[in-house]
Amino acid sequence: PNIVTLLGLGSGVLGIYFALAENFPAAIIAMLWAVLFDWYDGPVAHRIQGRSNILRSVGAKMDSLVDVISLAVCPAIVLLSYGDFSLWFFPGTLVIVMAGVIRLAYVDVFGVDKDGTIAGLSLDVTPLIVALVFLLEGVLNHGAFAILLYTIVVVLSFLHVAPFRMHKMGGRWYYVITAYVLIMTIIYLFILWAN
Repeated sequence: PNIVTLLGLGSGVLGIYFALAENFPAAIIAMLWAVLFDWYDGPVAHRIQGRSNILRSVGAKMDSLVDVISLAVCPAIVLLSYGDFSLWFFPGTLVIVMAGVIRLAYVDVFGVDKDGTIAGLSLDVTPLIVALVFLLEGVLNHGAFAILLYTIVVVLSFLHVAPFRMHKMGGRWYYVITAYVLIMTIIYLFILWAN
């Protein structure tokens, strides 16, 4: 499971690299795969028998640290880079990273409630929505799309730390997320090839 987590870290860091290089389709692909690895490290861990409590704790801490990088810092860098590193984009960048840190610290302490709910919107939703929104990048002009992306990221940031409860996604959602990542990867590979 730790290898799967580290593959997610590699994908998140690769997404940051591509965002800094302003290769946004490649950054989106890497960010989506970071989400997929995040989804599968838990099931892999549960299938390994006899893991000690120490190994479980280390894996859980690694998962949270990697999630901050892949699911908060990476989308933040995508936003900042798309905004041409303008100071105006710094607040949005800071908000998503802070929301990620607050959310993951909260989940690490309180975990999932007995009824299977968690507080706020799961952090992996941001890359999934950013990937969907980025399909409009070629439709809108640069300025309009930058404002749309900024607004979406800030709204998602607040939803990550909002006081509402939602059920932790699992079960059939694994098929949905896997299919979504594969379909979006094909779409963005086509965009890369077309450019």
